Amino acid sequence: MQPTPGNCSWLHDLLLVRTRGKGLYEITHEVEERLRLQPGSFGLCHLYLPHTSASLLINESYDPSARRDLESFLERLVPENQAWMSHTLEGPDDSSSHLRAALLPISLSIPLENGRLALGRWQGIYLVEHRSGGRERQVRLDVLLFHTGERER
Repeated sequence: MQPTPGNCSWLHDLLLVRTRGKGLYEITHEVEERLRLQPGSFGLCHLYLPHTSASLLINESYDPSARRDLESFLERLVPENQAWMSHTLEGPDDSSSHLRAALLPISLSIPLENGRLALGRWQGIYLVEHRSGGRERQVRLDVLLFHTGERER
């Protein structure tokens, strides 16, 4: 691998996502809309979720049954309102939502190629809401762009 001469720039944006309760919310399109990069640009897109009861995930986006299976799996893995759960200040989903969030990532790094997210053909970006009630979630987008010095089109 050889280094390419050029310089970098750092972009930042905030994406607000309103959830309606537990589940996977695909945000791929919203992230791509925020990027609006020039063809030929490349770099790295970092997503960060500053919440303790939600997560970020890359998963299959083609078949909705994959999303349903993951939602069912999380419900079985960490059911809410268990007798041993003591952290219930905000309701019966309080402890279980934090436990689920501890199992899944709150940040993702995705390469950028030719001005687009370099996701696989069937991959999508999801915000995973672990709380039963709706919330407004913030996803921080930090983008490191590499410029080769050639004129961008």
